[in-house]
Amino acid sequence: MKYDFETIVPRYHLGSNKWMEMKKVNPDIGPDIIPFSVADMEFLNAPEIIDDLKNFLDHTVLGYSGTTEEFRAAVCSWMKRKRNWNADPSWIVNTSGIVTAFFNAVKAYTEPGDGVLLLTPVYYPMYKAISLNKRKLVESPLIYNGRQYDIDFEDFAKKAADPSTKLFIMSSPHNPCSRIWRKEELEKLGKICLENNVIVISDEIHFDLIMPGYEHTVFASISDEFARNSVICTAPSKTFNLAGMQISNIFIPDADLRERYIRELSTSTLSVQCNILGYRACQTAYERAENWLDEAIAVIARNRDIVADFIGKEMPQIKLIDLEATYLLWMDFNAFELDYKELERLNKVEGSLFFDEGYIFGEAGRGFERWNLACPTKYVIEGLERLKKTYKKYL
Repeated sequence: MKYDFETIVPRYHLGSNKWMEMKKVNPDIGPDIIPFSVADMEFLNAPEIIDDLKNFLDHTVLGYSGTTEEFRAAVCSWMKRKRNWNADPSWIVNTSGIVTAFFNAVKAYTEPGDGVLLLTPVYYPMYKAISLNKRKLVESPLIYNGRQYDIDFEDFAKKAADPSTKLFIMSSPHNPCSRIWRKEELEKLGKICLENNVIVISDEIHFDLIMPGYEHTVFASISDEFARNSVICTAPSKTFNLAGMQISNIFIPDADLRERYIRELSTSTLSVQCNILGYRACQTAYERAENWLDEAIAVIARNRDIVADFIGKEMPQIKLIDLEATYLLWMDFNAFELDYKELERLNKVEGSLFFDEGYIFGEAGRGFERWNLACPTKYVIEGLERLKKTYKKYL
């Protein structure tokens, strides 16, 4: 490989929550233990991005800054080249993150007491965006078949038809289930939402992290009607491990929805500008770092295959959900019949295995763990050996 996907930078003193949380649980954690939790990568950033930022710092002034025509062109070029989506630069509204984006969308498009629909289990800040803004959570539970999750369209349509339901926040590809919604599934969801005047907020932050053999469809690319009824949330943060740069590109094709969104955003801040280095890193990533991404996906796919082979042979009690996208492997530990809190204690305390606990994604996530596979392969292999040792008495 051209790039270094083996070097680890310990981030205990760099403000990394997941590294510091691991240290808090076990102050004596060994040097070869890394966290497999929060969804940022344990890979060095693409050198194209780092080198460009160094050069940029040598030749710029770090004053107030917004987007440029070149920035918007780079973002839209990426969408066309990689996602086959003809996005217009005028649709882009920048925010400091996707979570900020859907929190703002809840306030922009609903009123207190309105229903917001989720396909659950799902990314936990989506629940908070509803509850903290005093909206009503409307759950449409996904159907779990042991290997993947499917949409209960009858239930979804029933929930969407409730006049109080105004908004649907979709995770696409789905987090934590790593499911890519097929085009025909998105068409069904989109038609139901149009028929019931439900606006779609599509969180597509993971849409560049597609495993070999799969294809992702941007919701707004399906039809003009879908585009006008949706907000598409994208960012380079998961794709290129740039979460700390605080830059997201939110696409709002409909002028009225865009104006409402910006108006609500301005109620919390007079300036909607983002980080000057975030703008630069995003543009450079989309213009120069595609080869790095291709290699990163290959490493993640290899890690997935190693885990699947090991679990299948050594620990078949654990069910692995098909990893179609993201680098987040959803694992079902329910065959061990452990209380979900005991499962957490067993992994963290006895196994030094710091996954994201399934219960944070909703009640349906109890008994599950989410393993971040965006890390050097040797750490995955070491983690598997610890996993086997920890569960030896249950096998």
